Amino acid sequence: MTDTPCGAHCARLCTRDGLAAMLAADHGLLHWRAMRSLGDRGLAEHAVQETLLRGWRACGVFDDRKGTVRAWLSTIERHVLIDIARARAARPGDVGWDDITELPVCGGPDFAEGVIDGLLVEHLLALLPEPQRAAVVEVILRDRGYREVAADFGIPVGTVKTRVHYALRSLRQLPDVA
Repeated sequence: MTDTPCGAHCARLCTRDGLAAMLAADHGLLHWRAMRSLGDRGLAEHAVQETLLRGWRACGVFDDRKGTVRAWLSTIERHVLIDIARARAARPGDVGWDDITELPVCGGPDFAEGVIDGLLVEHLLALLPEPQRAAVVEVILRDRGYREVAADFGIPVGTVKTRVHYALRSLRQLPDVA
């Protein structure tokens, strides 16, 4: 890892500061999407690591004129998740890390953690003003596009982006709840 960017439109994942900033801002989102898609903690962490590795390798070809680093990494992650899903489908006998245990009692710890995570998300969303909450639910939790949400809400796309931005900024400034 170097201390200087690798090109004119570098994503800065090749620098310590750039990687640290990305991890602070986006690691949770990447992991949440991977967990939601794969349903397995070990595979989700693998997906995030693979996403970061691919992003690091392609850091110099990132083009900030086409979007943000977050959007670029989300696209990389989507491809990683597709690759993992295809590999799992090709080998249906594979078992995830979370499956290698005794039979769970009453749904096991994963069920309880899912309930707790859901309650935490519900609590955090309740702290947001209604317009921001609605935008976050649609764009982040339901994974809908900004344009689609803006059309549904009857507001400009920029307004939806602003609401999501300020909501996420507000949530990041909260003290750690875990």
